[in-house]
Amino acid sequence: MMESGAEMYRVEDTMNRIATVESGKKGISFVTPTGIFMAIEGGSSVKLQQIPSRSINLERVSKVNDLSREFSAQKIDLPTLSTRLKQVENENDFFPIWLQIIAAAVVSGTLMILFGGAWPDFIQSCIIGAIGFAVYYYSNEFLKVKFLAEFFAAFVIGLLAIATVSIGWGVSVDGMIIGSVMPLVPGVPITNSVRDLLAGHLLSGMARGTEALITACMIGIGIAVVFQMFY
Repeated sequence: MMESGAEMYRVEDTMNRIATVESGKKGISFVTPTGIFMAIEGGSSVKLQQIPSRSINLERVSKVNDLSREFSAQKIDLPTLSTRLKQVENENDFFPIWLQIIAAAVVSGTLMILFGGAWPDFIQSCIIGAIGFAVYYYSNEFLKVKFLAEFFAAFVIGLLAIATVSIGWGVSVDGMIIGSVMPLVPGVPITNSVRDLLAGHLLSGMARGTEALITACMIGIGIAVVFQMFY
């Protein structure tokens, strides 16, 4: 669940519920964005699991949440729960990259219009948004450097928007850039950060908020560099 972008309180609640039902004693857990600590009340040992990477996969979060509730209601036993959790972990339930790129294109063009852009820029915004998201995806795949993919994607988006207007194929640089960067904006991390803070998880909420802020800054820096160089 942590690797798939779940909120901290949801992870803790799920772990505590499973531990309490199985052991008959209260489960005690402490979750941060990079690690999980788990113990049983009165026990002498603490389990630690590191979280090396995180992404957004709300479908997986929903499946794990449903399984934990089935176990809490004693509809399934622990071996069955373990088997089905491993199946969920091994499932490749991400949408194919071509579909993600198409979705990014539609989002870019639609939000460009919603933010006051010009209709003649709709197709261009879709294309630029799709290219920008593809750059972001493959930069993440090959570079494995956090936050750098957002910078490269924003740089390419800014460059293409300026080039499009310069050759007379577009009307508004600002409108196309605003729409095209929207698929890169960390909306879910920002939402989870606020929810963690409201739930009292100050450490995780601030950590996730900082991560989202750095992501947004890298997007802004990528656009700013293009403007400084070419506009």
